[in-house]
Amino acid sequence: MKLLLIGYGKMGKAIEAIAVAHGHNIVGTIDNQAELLQFNFPADVAIEFSQPDAVIKNLKFCFEKKIPVVCGTTGWLEKRNEIEMLCKQKGGTFFYASNFSLGVNIFFKLNEQLAKLMSGHRYEVSIDETHHTQKKDAPSGTAIILAEGIIKNFPSKKEWALNETKNPEALVINSFRVDPTPGTHTVKFQSGVDELSITHTAHSREGFALGAVMVAEWLAGKTGVYSMDDFLKF
Repeated sequence: MKLLLIGYGKMGKAIEAIAVAHGHNIVGTIDNQAELLQFNFPADVAIEFSQPDAVIKNLKFCFEKKIPVVCGTTGWLEKRNEIEMLCKQKGGTFFYASNFSLGVNIFFKLNEQLAKLMSGHRYEVSIDETHHTQKKDAPSGTAIILAEGIIKNFPSKKEWALNETKNPEALVINSFRVDPTPGTHTVKFQSGVDELSITHTAHSREGFALGAVMVAEWLAGKTGVYSMDDFLKF
């Protein structure tokens, strides 16, 4: 398979290593808009891990060029509906996930079930997320997905807030940026008598990179808008 890598930082290089090990051909490694606009080679799938300020233009380029695109960039989700509508209008192919790790996606489902079980039992819920200082967005896309899963299943929470709030209906996401540190997400349910928490810790980028390559293999030849629920058949 011919893969175009948009975003060639640490994550892009990790994806490249796994893709090559899987026998795929890297037809381009793009690190800025100028390089992308000059790209004019056939590609079966693009894998996009760039920056929030570049992702919209990158996705639109792929739709125009009819290149199916797997996107893992976070920090832009307020425009997700717009992008998905554009993809459908252009007859394109778009796959978005805030996190491509199998473990994290199982964590998402566990989080939803736990929120449902804990609802109505006088527990307060919060999320802690810790990443390296080079991560641009806060909270992380993974933390936002966790928050959305809680809000959907824990009726006393109606929205999320970053770091602090006086609104009792807001779920607090505490974001920490520390070097060096593995990416860690913890959901905590606390009462006056005890605390229950679940945590996912990513020890390397390999799990995310492998997931992105596996999704690209699955996406080739498809048309439409997809997510990890489609890929994993949850």
